[in-house]
Amino acid sequence: MTDWVIGKVKKINYWKNNLFSIILNAKINSFIPGQFAKLSLIINGKRIHRAYSYINCPKNINHEFYIKNIDTKGHLTPYLYKLKNNDEILISKNALGTFTINNIQYCENLWMISTGTGIGPYLSILQNGNYLENFKKIILIHAVRYISDLSYINLIYNLKNKFKNKLITQIITSREKKQNNLLTGHIPELIQNGILEKKIGLLIKKNNSHIMLCGNPQMVYDTQKLLQENYGLSKNLKNKTGNITIEKYW
Repeated sequence: MTDWVIGKVKKINYWKNNLFSIILNAKINSFIPGQFAKLSLIINGKRIHRAYSYINCPKNINHEFYIKNIDTKGHLTPYLYKLKNNDEILISKNALGTFTINNIQYCENLWMISTGTGIGPYLSILQNGNYLENFKKIILIHAVRYISDLSYINLIYNLKNKFKNKLITQIITSREKKQNNLLTGHIPELIQNGILEKKIGLLIKKNNSHIMLCGNPQMVYDTQKLLQENYGLSKNLKNKTGNITIEKYW
């Protein structure tokens, strides 16, 4: 049974291509960066709720969630999209999820791979900063369709400047012409062809790498399968240490 508390909308940032962020204030219990909350509204007399990852770190007063409006197909997002400042929304008091780095064993290279709004938990983890000393290099991969989908690019640049050479960032677009420092294509193919590793300048190896995958379920499935079959990596489980940690969206 979910324990709900009332949150108040402080601000909504409307990005491009139906992307938006909700910033709200609520008295919730602390969470571990990488975890998610449930947001809920009463719609036509029925409680509708969905899970969304925190973007902020736990010490922040306000809580931020990065969401894509699914128009008429979404049961909740069209209503979230229309919220205004000071509107009330229900949020789960306790966070959920195991997509965190506190249970990832030390390794040289931590790969944070995301598509779309899947960048959210990584931003929370990086802003918080705990446990990052367990890794020599952190590689943040953010894949989107268009450059205009890079809603948090300024925050990514700020994190890059903060962590200097420890944090490597790479943007991938799937529907843009190749330009500047961007890669074009899809994550599984870019890994399979060796293009991503060459661009980053690091190899994915069983003995020195941990891969986090977050976002589109098909990307997560295809990439996990590739890493298991071609690289000998295994999923990180509670009772068995592995090299892959996943979070599927929708």
